Amino acid sequence: MLPRILAKAFLAGGMDADLAAGRGHDALGRKTRWMEGLARRFVSAFGAGTRPRLREAVAFLRADGALQEVLEKDLYEIARRLTEPAVMQPVEAARSWGLPAIVSAGALADWLCLGGPELEWLADLRGTARPGHYHYQTVAKQSGAVRLLEAPKVRLKAAQRRILREILDLVPGHGAAHGFRAGRSIQSFVAPHVGRPVVLRMDLRDFFPSIGRARVQAVFRTLGYPEIVADLLGGLCTNQAPLGGPLYRNAHLPQGAPSSPALANLCFYRADCRLAGLASAAGLRYTRYADDLAFSGVSISDALVPRVGAIAYEEGFAVQFHKTRLMRQGVRQHLAGLVVNAIRNVKRDEFDRLKATLFNCVQRGPDMENRDVLAGRVGFVESVNPERGRKLRTIFNRIEWK
Repeated sequence: MLPRILAKAFLAGGMDADLAAGRGHDALGRKTRWMEGLARRFVSAFGAGTRPRLREAVAFLRADGALQEVLEKDLYEIARRLTEPAVMQPVEAARSWGLPAIVSAGALADWLCLGGPELEWLADLRGTARPGHYHYQTVAKQSGAVRLLEAPKVRLKAAQRRILREILDLVPGHGAAHGFRAGRSIQSFVAPHVGRPVVLRMDLRDFFPSIGRARVQAVFRTLGYPEIVADLLGGLCTNQAPLGGPLYRNAHLPQGAPSSPALANLCFYRADCRLAGLASAAGLRYTRYADDLAFSGVSISDALVPRVGAIAYEEGFAVQFHKTRLMRQGVRQHLAGLVVNAIRNVKRDEFDRLKATLFNCVQRGPDMENRDVLAGRVGFVESVNPERGRKLRTIFNRIEWK
């Protein structure tokens, strides 16, 4: 019983040895000389990673030899609180983010305006009802593989949107991440690499389905949510699909859920830190847009690609090496569909195709085209290259829409 009580006390104290020791003293109802050493061993074992689950903390304490000696001497009587009320336990940085305090399953159900049974049904931690919560669509990739799009149904989508808006959007991402972040875009992703002598583009395989439920739940625990709340939040934001291969049948981030992009960025945070550090040590710039990695500099060593691949592998991801491109200024350097050789620009062939489509609409009518889609494509070119965009806008304005 003592290891479980101390585990709860230490976790409540966070990964600070003095705080953990203080909570341990409180749990016993008296100050003990051996508590400081035990708290420091606990923090040393778990302080470098994500705050552990309760069962992991209990297992560590049960295996601690010095604690077992205390138990064998039977010198201490537990004075109070066999269980402590759950509290938010964020990492130090998260304390200023203004995250909503949700400390129990009931509080989470109330926050999402759900009944308790409905919350359990939507989170589906046992994997029994999940296929009924999503619509599925398969999309063929150019490589011949298939991507599975998983669109949540109304009730689950509403819960995911609130989690995104009121929790995930409050968490700052890594500076190198440009995908799915307010104020950032493909253009900000490529901007650091414009006009650089050498540009390296790499691509991650199966980015979203590679992120499992346990990793998502660890993110919510790091934000401070008690284990049961973190587990339910992770269940709401992940899916076990009935098709699509092993990656999709295991609980994973579904591509199509509103909460998935932000969670993917957070789950890749440590990898971003390591890749940014690698780039800085080599005198390079690094940015990422979802599963696209970009590096640029005066020169790039042949050793960089395998090192990036090793970091990705160690963090639970895989690089598609056949898509890796090392581009010097003598060839067209392009990232995420944009040319970055001298100025940021759209590809010439894509510009020419759009221009031809607009001319065809002027001459023959736009019966087969969608006005909003064409306007969006013209607007994108305007944002990338205003001069070229003005030419297209002039043609677009000549189209007679019915």
